[in-house]
Amino acid sequence: MNDIGILVLRVVAGSFMAFGHGLGKFQKFFSGEEIKFLDFLGIGMSASLFLAMSAEFFMAIFIIFGLSTKLSSIPLIITMAVAAFVAHGGDPFQKQEMSLLYLGIFVTLFITGGGKYSISSLYADKIAPNNEKLACLLK
Repeated sequence: MNDIGILVLRVVAGSFMAFGHGLGKFQKFFSGEEIKFLDFLGIGMSASLFLAMSAEFFMAIFIIFGLSTKLSSIPLIITMAVAAFVAHGGDPFQKQEMSLLYLGIFVTLFITGGGKYSISSLYADKIAPNNEKLACLLK
């Protein structure tokens, strides 16, 4: 029963992130318009948008399918922590709430992995049968 819960969490959170947040950044990145985005790392607005877009769109899609859920959740955890504590750090809780909710979900998925109903469950044990740490991250 827990694996069904993880499946629902992955599909719902991944879909909302990919299509509610990541797709807009994807379109903005490739629109050709001037990019204005938080440059948290000092690498430029375009590079910062690219990193956020990659996490919110591509990694979220990986999570939907359960493709290396633990590894895929790491960029999303970082992105949501930056969104909550840097981009919205001075804002009231209502502005931080969505980022914090996603942060909690992606931390949970990092801890649990993709579950039995994931693509990773088909190959993780075959790729690293003698390396428990690598097999654990691939789930």
